[in-house]
Amino acid sequence: MTRIRRHLAGAAALAVSGLVLAACSSGITASSFTVTPTTTRGVTVSSERSPAGRILATPSGRTLYDFTPDTPTSSACTTRLCVKLWPPLITTTTTPAVGKGLDGSLVGTIRRPDGQLQVTYGGHPLYTWIGDTIPGMITGQALLNVGGYWYVIAPTGRQITAQFRVTRTGIHRR
Repeated sequence: MTRIRRHLAGAAALAVSGLVLAACSSGITASSFTVTPTTTRGVTVSSERSPAGRILATPSGRTLYDFTPDTPTSSACTTRLCVKLWPPLITTTTTPAVGKGLDGSLVGTIRRPDGQLQVTYGGHPLYTWIGDTIPGMITGQALLNVGGYWYVIAPTGRQITAQFRVTRTGIHRR
């Protein structure tokens, strides 16, 4: 009986793969994820110290960035590459919370092309950077990548354009 179940499971996987391959071979191209890969319930936007003063971060200390081609109502980071490198900060609530020292009236959400809600602050859709591997790292600041510049945001909602990096070994000015 176990052998039959394995065989049926394998056949089902092949059938699904066949459907996916058939969809891919139909000439349809996908330039964005159907589901954004990051989801956090009840997101709280907090802040952390940086060489340029306090900046936005996740509660776990991951630095948050904005993307210059974005608008206050839409994200320009929708390709597979962009979303992989710069995961959007996704929430399941239309009213994300903010930590101490931040202005709750500046936090909001936008609807991404996949239907999910992305957190914004001061009109800036927010993202983390795959290159920041530990809390407190800031290696995406003033980086020209996937069609635009990436900057950290101050608690006032202002974009900070100063060039600096915070790595495992300390602060570096560019």
